[in-house]
Amino acid sequence: MKLWIDADAAPQVVKEICFRTSDRLKLDTVLVANHRVMIPAGYVHLTTIRVDGSNDAADRYIAENAEAGDVAVTQDIPLAAVLVPKGVAVIDPRGEVFTEESIGERLSMRDFMDGLRGSGVDTGGHGVYGSREKQAFANALDRAVTRALKGR
Repeated sequence: MKLWIDADAAPQVVKEICFRTSDRLKLDTVLVANHRVMIPAGYVHLTTIRVDGSNDAADRYIAENAEAGDVAVTQDIPLAAVLVPKGVAVIDPRGEVFTEESIGERLSMRDFMDGLRGSGVDTGGHGVYGSREKQAFANALDRAVTRALKGR
């Protein structure tokens, strides 16, 4: 079982929570990005993969290499839509869990909002990432990893 992090857009605080989880559980954790990602010294279960500079290269790498029973952290809904049917537990940095039941609706909503933005409509965005979101993510990660470890 591996923990995959879409490191291109994951907030630093999310990465730090993942680092501590990886260390505490001795869990192989892979950060994938199209830029250099610095990891702190002393975390022996962390690895980084640097992919070519295209926008979706990290997503493609994770989609091709994640396996059933793994856990992935991403806010990329199309990536989640590929991973969930493969049996990968997927959570976003705000603690939302993508499921077989929710991913189709989330993908449709994403496409709808993308269309609005493309036509010039200001759709806003996420609010500030604060302590509530950090705690929700930490809790969701703990639940997902615990379930994945019990399943192996």
